[in-house]
Amino acid sequence: MASAKRTTMSLYKSLLRESKKLNSYNFRMYALDKIRHDFRANKNVTEPAQLDVLLKKARENLDVIKRQAVIGHMYGEGHLVIENRPSQSQSTT
Repeated sequence: MASAKRTTMSLYKSLLRESKKLNSYNFRMYALDKIRHDFRANKNVTEPAQLDVLLKKARENLDVIKRQAVIGHMYGEGHLVIENRPSQSQSTT
């Protein structure tokens, strides 16, 4: 059971890490929210067969996210205004 939990946490962290690499703000935020929601919704699953199905689906999604991140950087556009962080000179005191 500890091995399954370790595998699940590793996959979860990988999904979050790769989703943060998505170039599009909207896709990035959707992916992060979707990953968090799906893992929370399935946190009480203990049946091994069902866990295997969920982990397989998560690995497939990880592959899709990795491909989209690469494609996004190849054909990327500028960032949205919402993504810009204020510089130190613009911040209020």
